[in-house]
Amino acid sequence: MLRTRVLTAAVLLSLFLGGMFFLTTGWWAALLLPLLLAGAREWAALVGFARPGQWGFCLLVMVTGVMVLLGVHYFSFVVIEQAAYWMSVGFWLVCAPLWLRFGWRVRHPVLLILTGWLLIVPTWLALVRMQASPWILLAVLGVVWIADCAAYFAGRTWGRRKLAPLVSPGKTWEGVAGAAFAVAVYYAFVWHFGFRGVTFEIGVAAALLVACLLPLSILGDLFESWIKRQAGVKDSGTLLPGHGGVLDRIDALTSTLPLAALVVPWLMHRA
Repeated sequence: MLRTRVLTAAVLLSLFLGGMFFLTTGWWAALLLPLLLAGAREWAALVGFARPGQWGFCLLVMVTGVMVLLGVHYFSFVVIEQAAYWMSVGFWLVCAPLWLRFGWRVRHPVLLILTGWLLIVPTWLALVRMQASPWILLAVLGVVWIADCAAYFAGRTWGRRKLAPLVSPGKTWEGVAGAAFAVAVYYAFVWHFGFRGVTFEIGVAAALLVACLLPLSILGDLFESWIKRQAGVKDSGTLLPGHGGVLDRIDALTSTLPLAALVVPWLMHRA
């Protein structure tokens, strides 16, 4: 299993980074579109939609996502894209914590469709739009990836106190502490070698963004774990050998990238 996981990760990372740095925006969006649809289908299956409903949700996600992207590109409908990010951020700051705190078991199809849309489409839009500055996008993704890896290894090594035993029994507060330490070291490294030329104020603002991304990444992971627990499954799908489904790999991105897509352009404009 470990060999399969490593091989799958190596292939995916090579394709992802290659596309992020060398493809045009249009081709990059097209490369990510199958993952968008796979994630949409996984969500629809997790929340109990029948097969026609699953494909209908995929069609809704694809059509609306592409319409927003084309509207921004050809007609400068930036406000629509920004609204998608703000709605996503609002969901993660307000709705998702309450959802987990009270253990909601939502069954209304409209609410499930809206939630799935807010998880998937703003994430895809953020990945597409932020590719204009691939090194910045990589730095943001690094926060999420390092936090996830550090939390796993710190939790495995020192984990004692459960973070959310009813949602994800494997996550611990020691894992959170390990993630926070690793992300702090990562930010210091990136700042020293990549962004020393920017002002001190921008550096502080970027540090605050990173400090917000860390708990949001954990929240995204916990939220997907809760949805899977309700569905009675371990993984969101089987598309990625050794890794489960697409949602299993992008859960923390769904909660972090929309906020980054709002804040990073503002920071770059003032840098």
